[in-house]
Amino acid sequence: MRVPANAGVYKVGQPYQIDNVWYYPREQPDYDETGIASWYGPAFYGRKTANGEIYTGDMLTAAHKTLPMPVNVRVTNLDNGKSLVVRVNDRGPYARGRIIDLSKRAAELLDVVKAGTARVRVTYMGRSNLNGGVPPSETPPAIADALPAAPSGKVDSAALGILPGAAVSAPARVASLPSPTSIPAEMFADAQPTGQVTNVAVPAATRLYVQVGAFSKMENAQAMLKKLGGDLRISPLQRGGQTLYRVRSNALGSVKEADTALSRISAAGANDAHIVVDQ
Repeated sequence: MRVPANAGVYKVGQPYQIDNVWYYPREQPDYDETGIASWYGPAFYGRKTANGEIYTGDMLTAAHKTLPMPVNVRVTNLDNGKSLVVRVNDRGPYARGRIIDLSKRAAELLDVVKAGTARVRVTYMGRSNLNGGVPPSETPPAIADALPAAPSGKVDSAALGILPGAAVSAPARVASLPSPTSIPAEMFADAQPTGQVTNVAVPAATRLYVQVGAFSKMENAQAMLKKLGGDLRISPLQRGGQTLYRVRSNALGSVKEADTALSRISAAGANDAHIVVDQ
């Protein structure tokens, strides 16, 4: 089968390693996380994305380390309340502390280009269309095999073994900001990347934290705190009738401070530490 020049495939992908950190792509229909967004530009124009499409900064696309591709996600800039649906079709970003890489056009619409980064919330919407058609349940083998650089195997994260001593990417985080009740329900139903920017209510001020993990048992959180020491603390959170005990840093005022703290905490042995945005 001849594959069109800009043909993409639906794929989850195989585990992969970047800079000694392993990443485990998986289906994540309940994905809802906060963190720092960045954007990528002309150096990548014309290259194939991780699912076989051609990248251009004019499209409303993004890169993510573990989500399936292509899927639609809503990215809300927590600095200004601008919210936009984008299509995840690539892998990245691999700078520590970054949650998503936006195309230039998406970054422009969300006012991220000038600052270079922004505090964001990323929420899974659903599978995206392929070549103008509906998203298939599986990628046709003939197309998948024609793109050897784009792994097409489906991964069950529960069955994956982690290499002993290897650094592992952060597990799915619990977004601790309250649900944005001002966003109409229809924005989360069959949302497509049309370029429509919606202004939503966001907290007047947010803070950054480096979070090591969230535990259902206090003793596990205390063990992690004892292991890492430093300026970490335990912060309880009520979610779905359950108490989670988060091990995290004190509040940090800027991305630079958060990056510095992340490097320090990771060096202490917290390989899955990550930056989150909270009130």
